[in-house]
Amino acid sequence: MARSSGGPTITQVAEAAGVSRATVSRVLNGRTTVDPGIGARVREAADRLQYRPNLTARYLSTGRTMTVSLVIPDLGNPMFQSILRSLTRAAEADGYGVLVAEASTPEREAGIARDARRQCDAVVLVAPRMNELELEALVPQISPVVVLNRSLDDPRIASVGIDYASGMSQLVRHLESLGHRDLLYVSGPPRSAAHHERLAALNALADTSPSLSFRTILGGASMADGHRVAEHVLETGATAVLAFNDLVAFGLLARLNQFGVDVPGDLSVTGFDGIDLARFAVPSLTTVDQEELDTGAVAWSLLHRQLDPSSAPEPTENALLSPRLLLGDSTGRVPHSRMPSVHDAQSAGDDSVHEPFNGPLRWEQGEAEWSLRHGESLLVTADGGETMVPVHSPRPHLHPVRTLGGRSMTVVTPIDHRHHYGASLALPDVNGTTYWGGRTFVEGRGSTLLANHGTQRLHEAEPSADGRTLRAQVDWLAHDGRALLTEQRTLAASLLPSGPGWGLRWRSSLTADAEPLQLHSPATRGRVGAGYGGLFWRLPGADETRILTADGPGEARAHGSTGEVLVVQRRHGQSWSSLVLVQDREVQGRIDPWFVRSSDYVGVGASLAWQEPRDVPLSETLEIALTLLFLDRAVDVEEVPQLLRLLDATPTAA
Repeated sequence: MARSSGGPTITQVAEAAGVSRATVSRVLNGRTTVDPGIGARVREAADRLQYRPNLTARYLSTGRTMTVSLVIPDLGNPMFQSILRSLTRAAEADGYGVLVAEASTPEREAGIARDARRQCDAVVLVAPRMNELELEALVPQISPVVVLNRSLDDPRIASVGIDYASGMSQLVRHLESLGHRDLLYVSGPPRSAAHHERLAALNALADTSPSLSFRTILGGASMADGHRVAEHVLETGATAVLAFNDLVAFGLLARLNQFGVDVPGDLSVTGFDGIDLARFAVPSLTTVDQEELDTGAVAWSLLHRQLDPSSAPEPTENALLSPRLLLGDSTGRVPHSRMPSVHDAQSAGDDSVHEPFNGPLRWEQGEAEWSLRHGESLLVTADGGETMVPVHSPRPHLHPVRTLGGRSMTVVTPIDHRHHYGASLALPDVNGTTYWGGRTFVEGRGSTLLANHGTQRLHEAEPSADGRTLRAQVDWLAHDGRALLTEQRTLAASLLPSGPGWGLRWRSSLTADAEPLQLHSPATRGRVGAGYGGLFWRLPGADETRILTADGPGEARAHGSTGEVLVVQRRHGQSWSSLVLVQDREVQGRIDPWFVRSSDYVGVGASLAWQEPRDVPLSETLEIALTLLFLDRAVDVEEVPQLLRLLDATPTAA
C-alpha cells in the first residue's frame, strides 16, 4: 500500500540497512527470528531516517495493532499511574504502545476489558474487583492477558501478585515493636481483592499473636474515604491505624490534623503502596513499598512472551512480588497513657494513697531533646523546638508531660491554636518580636499575621550530678536574627513522698544583656482581658475541667486573680488528675495575675504584662519561678501548702 505522506518508506529503510523489505518488516514487528546484529542495524536506520510505520497498513497486513490496553480502576490513584509508567517504558522498548482505560465501577469492568481487547493486541488487567468465577469466564475472551495486583489459583491465567501477607506482617511487627497492641484496620472497598487479602493477612497475624487486638472499620480507597472516617477512628480508641492504602492514610492524616491530633504522639498511622507522595505527607508516612517493585515491567515480560508468535507455547507464568517496609514519621511509640500501669489497673474511682515507685528519677539526653524518666516510665520530654515552623515562633517546650499514672498533661498544635506547644515560655511581644506564635494583635487592625516571629534557641544544657535537675541556656533571637536577651533555665524534678504525684520547679532568669526590654501583651495594646504571656500551659481536653483559686472556683474568678496558687482538676471517666501551679513570691519578688481559659480550651499561665507593659532595664534580670505539681487525683487549693512542704522535704540538686 502506498504511503500517503512524503516520509521515508520501508524500502528506503531496507536500502539504508542493506537488507530486504521482509527483514525490515520482521524486525519492526518485533519478530525474534532475525539475527540481533541485523535487527540493531535495521532499527538504527529507521531511527536515522525517522521512519514511522503505517499502522493502518500494518494492522491490515498482520492483524496486529502493536498496542496493549491497561485497564485500571482509578486513573487518579498514583499507584496505578506508577504501573502505567513502568509498563509503558517496558512495552515501548519492544515497539508496543499502551492505551489506558478506566473501569470506574466493578459492574463495568468486564465490558470495558472486552472493548479494549477489540482495539488492542492484549490486555493488562489491574486489580480487578470481579469474583474469580467472573474473572475465569472473562480471561478467554480477552487473551492474551496478564492480571496485576491479584493472586489467582487458576494456573491458566498469568498474573503478577503482591505478597500482601508479607507487607501487612512488616507493618504490624513494626507497630508491635513500638509497644502498640490495639490496632485498627481501615478497610478498602468491599469488592477489592487486595482488601480481602490484606484482611486475611491480619486475621492470620491475630491467630498467632494473642496479645494483639485487631479491629476493622469500613473505609475505602480514596483520600475522601480516609477524611470521612477519621472521627470514627478516634472513637475506637486504637493506638495505631493501618490504612488500606496511602491515599486513605493521606485523608486520615489531614482530618486528624484538623482535629488537633498529634501523629504519632497520640495515634500512629500507616499506609500501603509506597507511592512517591508518601514522603511528602505531614508527617511523612510509614508504609510498604510497591512502587519500586516495577510491577508494570514484570507484567510486560509475561505478556510479551504470549504476544511473540515465534515462541513456543509455554505454561502460564505467575509472579509474586514482596514489598518492603518504608519508615516515615507517622509512627511512634504507643502513648504512655495507654501502657499498663499500677494506677490504671486500679478501680476508676480509687483516690487512695499509693506507695511511690523507688526507681531513679533523672534527665537523659536524646538526639534533639531531653527526657525525664521515672525508672522506665517517661514523665517529660523537653523538646528543643528546632522542628517548629517559623510562624509558630520556635522555642523549647515540654511535651509530653505525664502524671505517674501516665495521664497526659500537655498537647501541641491543637486545631484551635496551632502555635500552642505544651508548656513553654511564650511572650507575645518583646521589643516588637513575638515569641508566642501565630498572629499579633495590632490596635485598630485586630489579630494580624506579621513577619515578626522570633526564635528561642537552646544553646546548651546539662543535668546535675544526681540527674534530677536540668540546667540550660536559651538564647532569644529577634525576628531579624539579632540577639535580644539571654535566659538561664532550671528544671528540677522531685517525687512526692505520698501521692501519687511528682513536682517540677521551673525557674527562668531573663537578662537584658543586649538592650533594654519592654514586654507587651494584647491587653497592653487595647485588647481587654488578653493579658497573656509568660509560662503558658496548654492542656488536653477532658470529660470535665475545674479551675480552682483562693478567690473561688471557675474561669471568671480565676482569670486575672493574684493568688499564689492555681489548680486545674480534670476528670477522665470516674478518675481525676490535677495540675497545680504555684508562683514563688520570694524568687520572683511579685505575684503575676493568672491568665485562664477553660471554656473554649484549657490553657493557663502567669501573665508578665497583664494590663501595663513590663520594662527590664539594660543588664537587669527578670525572674520567673513556679512550682508545678502533677497528681493522679483531684487536689484542692487548701492542701497545696502541705504538698509543697512534702516536695520541699524531697532532696533535689541545688
